[in-house]
Amino acid sequence: MTQEGNSRVQRLAFWGIPLSFGVMGLKLVAWWVTGSVALLSDGLESTVNVVAAFIAYFVIRYAQKPADLDHPFGHHKAEYLSAVLEGVLIVVAALLIMQEAIGHLADPKMLEAPVLGLAINLAAGVINAVWALTLIKAGRAHRSPALLADGQHIMSDVVTSVGVLFGLVLALITGYAILDPVMALLVAVNIIFQGWKVISHSVDGLMDKAVEFEEEAAIKKAIATHATGSLGAHDLRTRRAGAATFVAFDLVVPAGMSVSKAHEICDRLEVAVQDVQAGARVTIHVEPESEKAHGVRVKIQETGL
Repeated sequence: MTQEGNSRVQRLAFWGIPLSFGVMGLKLVAWWVTGSVALLSDGLESTVNVVAAFIAYFVIRYAQKPADLDHPFGHHKAEYLSAVLEGVLIVVAALLIMQEAIGHLADPKMLEAPVLGLAINLAAGVINAVWALTLIKAGRAHRSPALLADGQHIMSDVVTSVGVLFGLVLALITGYAILDPVMALLVAVNIIFQGWKVISHSVDGLMDKAVEFEEEAAIKKAIATHATGSLGAHDLRTRRAGAATFVAFDLVVPAGMSVSKAHEICDRLEVAVQDVQAGARVTIHVEPESEKAHGVRVKIQETGL
């Protein structure tokens, strides 16, 4: 990620803090005005958003620190830890909502000042929707797991708000007050599902999952196209750590080739891989043709490695 990209990610993470406080305040005011358990549930989830915003900001700053002696590959994976924690917080919020909703199933109450309360909650939902889309777009563009997880979390909050509004309007139209806690329970189930998705994606990153199939195919093609002078390549390995992508493979060269010539080929390949995978950290192991292959060797004219 470029310095400009790092700065943008940090700025977005920082502004998420005051925005989360503002949205939480609006939702709690909506609950106070109406007395709705579903609106209280929505507000409880927003308190988690505040905590998550603080975590995302400080973890993103830490993840962008340059490599050092203790962390020679950088600090990128810290973002995955933030995303996992955020996923756990999402699930905790859902369980709190369930607890609150179940307690009101036996004694549901109609809303007080419903129009004002729903209008306030709708305003909070619109703010959240715009902000969530901004974070998701930036998180994908800059490959920031923490920013992406924060955006997905806030988007689950938007889904919550839509569901709550729908349920409360239905309760007002039909006169069935029980729809208020029932809708809160349904929303909680959806939130748990969203939290699980965030956790699952982040665990993949912590486990050094390879890049996507399309990205790997582009890397293979770049190597095959620019490996002129070598005899072949094999044993491609890729992994993603936050904003960083690591690519490693073995390159076979003629036994009599000079170190200088082999290095020239490696430089060309490194640039070619970085052209299709921006900012990739490329490691190439050069071996002579007499060396026994560690993996399945192929000709460089082929696109498979």
